[in-house]
Amino acid sequence: MIFRQFYEPSLGHASYLLGSEDTGEALVLDVRRDVDDYYAFAREQSLHIAYAADSHQHNDYLTGITQLESRAPLELLSGARAELGYRTRPLEDGERLRMGEIEFETLHTPGHTPEHISLLVRDRSRGEDPLMLLSGGALLVADVARPDLLGDEAEKRRNARAMCNTLKEKILTLPDHVLVFPTHVSGSLCGGNIGSMLVTTIGYERKLNDMLARIDNEADFEQHCLDPGPLPTVPPYWRRMRKQNQDGPALLGVLPEPPAMQPDEFAQRITAGALVVDCRAPEAFAGAHIPGALNVGAGTSFPTWAGSILPEAADILLVVDDPGQLRDIYWKLLRIGYREPVGWLGGGMSAWSKAARPLDSLPLWTPGELDARRRESKGLFILDVRQPAEWYAGHIPGAHHISGGELPAQLEEVPGDRPVAVYCGSGYRSSVAASLLRSTGHREVYNVIGGFTAWEAEKLPVEDR
Repeated sequence: MIFRQFYEPSLGHASYLLGSEDTGEALVLDVRRDVDDYYAFAREQSLHIAYAADSHQHNDYLTGITQLESRAPLELLSGARAELGYRTRPLEDGERLRMGEIEFETLHTPGHTPEHISLLVRDRSRGEDPLMLLSGGALLVADVARPDLLGDEAEKRRNARAMCNTLKEKILTLPDHVLVFPTHVSGSLCGGNIGSMLVTTIGYERKLNDMLARIDNEADFEQHCLDPGPLPTVPPYWRRMRKQNQDGPALLGVLPEPPAMQPDEFAQRITAGALVVDCRAPEAFAGAHIPGALNVGAGTSFPTWAGSILPEAADILLVVDDPGQLRDIYWKLLRIGYREPVGWLGGGMSAWSKAARPLDSLPLWTPGELDARRRESKGLFILDVRQPAEWYAGHIPGAHHISGGELPAQLEEVPGDRPVAVYCGSGYRSSVAASLLRSTGHREVYNVIGGFTAWEAEKLPVEDR
């Protein structure tokens, strides 16, 4: 058997290709939208992709399953309970698919979503025992996938109980040696406590996973699954993903190459309504940026925060330090359902400055400066944009909490007539939030560089929940 895990850190997403050495067939599970890597690996191994499936219809990224089908003939598979707008072969619970020496057994594993399936894999060339579980969101490293993404409170509770049942009746009946390869891995917001390893075993999780220790008490398991404290805020763009994945995302075709633009053309596009996304580091953005620009630094957190603050149909203009970052940024946007940018600023901020175009800045405060200002100014509004679990673990006295993912919908809760100091864990998320506030009319906004990590390092006062 040939096996490959594809890990996308920016989404905390793992997908898988399994190939038969006997027949040359391959199956891809939980396909990401940029499918070239699957074909490149298949060519290296003399395989042809014969099957593709998704363990569930995802909330956190757009699937590439229909993109695969557009590239070459193959059979699309799905769980029998999936409601889809494209044709698949539905697999019932317990149904088996043979691909040379590899056998896939479909397990209906609801909880994270109602239609969720996992694939139990046997390598018949080595024996009859199961070798691995491609678990999707049924079992994660040190966690289980959150059951709170769909429906009202009653449906969330049903999903949590279904997850408990899945674990007891399907997952923990498997032998300890079975390898577990989840779809949601380190970096994903589909769990509140996902471990950093990209693989685990049934036995390891049985022994050390706190959620599995609770399955004999369904009420206790349900309560911990739905506890909002550890769970990250759901980014706004997730609300669009599941429906698009059920319908089948639009095919990408030949991707255009967004052009480099000179400052005059760039400025004209801004006037026409395009949004500037400045992908530089917070410190560079703070020093000088285009008025109204949104700061979402390039890197692993880019898709989460771009998806949190950009409108669905936005025309996007990019500012980067290094044009070599552009292709990676394009794909991060495409994976979460945005169009490719309409262009980028050729020559970067240096070209903009030399063209005598207007500049803005975002004042930075150190934790010490913030502490001094909060003691002397009763009018200062301190905004904490971290995740709920971070807030509950400790925060700056007098701060107000609105997580970054919720801020676009709660802007009216931030006063426009008072100075606002924004902090997160390090200064990245707070720069995103501060730039959003500035772009929507808040004039006196400060980003706390180093964030709460630096605040604690300076042994400044901390308040807990």
